[in-house]
Amino acid sequence: MGVALIFIVIVAAFSGWWLSRQRLTAKPWLEVGVIGDAPEPASPMTAKLGLGTFLVVASSLFALLVSAYAMRMSVADWRALRMPTVLWFSTGLLILASIALHMAVIAARSDEPGPLRSSLLAAGVCSLAFLSTQALAWRELANSGHFTASNPASAFFYLVTAIHGAHVLGGLAALCRTSVKAFATPKNLVPTIPRELTLSVELCAIYWHFLLLVWLVLFSLLMRWTDDFIEICRGLLT
Repeated sequence: MGVALIFIVIVAAFSGWWLSRQRLTAKPWLEVGVIGDAPEPASPMTAKLGLGTFLVVASSLFALLVSAYAMRMSVADWRALRMPTVLWFSTGLLILASIALHMAVIAARSDEPGPLRSSLLAAGVCSLAFLSTQALAWRELANSGHFTASNPASAFFYLVTAIHGAHVLGGLAALCRTSVKAFATPKNLVPTIPRELTLSVELCAIYWHFLLLVWLVLFSLLMRWTDDFIEICRGLLT
């Protein structure tokens, strides 16, 4: 449970810092200015708050998985797996997808439709390639005789990567809608990118950064880089 607690604290601290930047304590009825300078409606703030709430819930789920993994690996029947090499490639793809969405946010805020579309397309391609490499990792383990019932380590590998992959698929649905809006926006008729589209791009970028953070934690766990740390936490709790 120590590993899960530390993971939750890190995500909660990041979420608190992020939410503090979303003008949650603003008092628009006290702000002074002309009517044309009125603050933006609460919808962007509400959307970001909703996403933040979902990320906290998802973080709790992954923290429980990490905790269960750490406790189960201490049982005698646990046999560590040799992780497929393709996982390194998939990690690089998810990093590229996160970078591409960060570039998409910059392009949206700078009213540059061309770079925005290119960045969204690159993020989508990298994300699909990430899922494909995950499937290849499953196939490699299955061909090696590592099935869910053969070893608790293999069962946890399938479970952890499947849940993370499901979150990536859900994000791809939102990214697809955002991309459709971006490509449907007439470049020669709209001088600036609509605020709604910019908000959608920002939400996708935040979600992909979250997916990358979670995957880096899971990847470190699966590669057994955190074994010593887990042993330290287990010793402190006992």
